[in-house]
Amino acid sequence: MKRLGNVYHKIWDIDNLRLAHINARKGKSHYKEVKMVNENVDYYLYKIQEQLKNKTYKTSKYVHSVIDDKGKQREISKLPYYPDRIVHWAIMLQIENTFIKNFIEDTYASLPNRGTHKVIKKINNALKDKEKTKYTLKLDIKKFFPNVDKDILKSLLRKKFKDPNLLWLLDEIIDSSKNGLPIGNYISQYLSNFYLSYFDHWVKEDLRIKHYYRYMDDIIILESNKFLLRLYKLHIDHYLKTKLNLKIKNNWQIFPTFERGIDFLGYRLFGDYTLLRKKIAKSIKNKVKTINKRGVKKNDINSIMSYMGWLEHCNSFNFSKKYMFSTIKKVKKYEILFST
Repeated sequence: MKRLGNVYHKIWDIDNLRLAHINARKGKSHYKEVKMVNENVDYYLYKIQEQLKNKTYKTSKYVHSVIDDKGKQREISKLPYYPDRIVHWAIMLQIENTFIKNFIEDTYASLPNRGTHKVIKKINNALKDKEKTKYTLKLDIKKFFPNVDKDILKSLLRKKFKDPNLLWLLDEIIDSSKNGLPIGNYISQYLSNFYLSYFDHWVKEDLRIKHYYRYMDDIIILESNKFLLRLYKLHIDHYLKTKLNLKIKNNWQIFPTFERGIDFLGYRLFGDYTLLRKKIAKSIKNKVKTINKRGVKKNDINSIMSYMGWLEHCNSFNFSKKYMFSTIKKVKKYEILFST
C-alpha cells in the first residue's frame, strides 16, 4: 500500500493558506475574526505560516455548547476562525483527495457530493429488487465521535501517510480534545469517516455485503433473509469492539423492509415512494399552525424554506397542498412587503 509523503510544506505554502482562508470564510464574512483577517490578510497568513514551518502551532481553546439535534443532545466544540479553521482547511486542501480515494462508494455524510439525498436515492434504487432487500438491519454506533480511540486513529493515519511533519500536525489536532473527536471541527468529519473506512472495506470485501450504506455512524444493510442479517450483526459487533474499540447501540433492529419502511435521515423509504418521518411532519404542522395563529415573522422564512427542501425529495404533494401552499404565499408576501 503506497503511503503519501512530502505533504507538509504544501500545507504552509502561502498560496495554499490564501485558498484556505477564502474557503474557510464562506458564509462567515460577518464574523469578527474573519473581518480581522480580511483587513490584513498577509500579516495573519504569514503568522500561520511561521507557526507551521517552526512547528509551534498549538490548537486554540475550544468553546463548548450543547444543541438539540433531532431530539439528541450533542456537544458542539468550536475553535476560533483564526488560526485554527484556516489551518484545518489548509490541511484538507492537500489531503482530502487521499481520504476520498480511501472511502468506499457508499460512505456518506459531510463529504463532497455525498449528502442525505444521494444516499436516499441509492437505497430507493436498491429497493427495486424487493426479494434481495426483503429485510433491513439498522444500527448505529454508541456515542461515536467521543468514543473514537485516538491511538487507533493515529495508527490508521500512519497506514496512509508517511510524512512525519504532517502526522505531527494531525496528532496535535487529535490530542487537542479531551475525548475522541470533537463535533464541530471541520477536519473531524474527515477523520471520523477515515476511522471507519477500513471497516467499510472489510464489510464490502470480506463479508461481501452488497447493500451496505453508512451515513457517518448510522448503518443500513439490506438482505433477503433475517438469518444473514443476524450473522452480519454479530461479525460487525466483533469487528467494532476488537479493531476500533466501539460498540453498537442497543437499539439495533432487524425488520421487514416493505411493511415498515426504512426510517432513515428524516424519511421513511419504501422504494416506490418516500414519506417524511412522522416527527418532521409533526414539526411542519406545528410551525404552520403557529404562523396561522400569530402571523409571519422573519425567522419563519428560513424554517419554511428548509421544510420545502425536505418535501421536495419525497412524495408529499397532498401534504404540501394541505399544510404548506397557503403558508408559502404568506411568507412570500411577507418577504415582498419588507424588501420594498
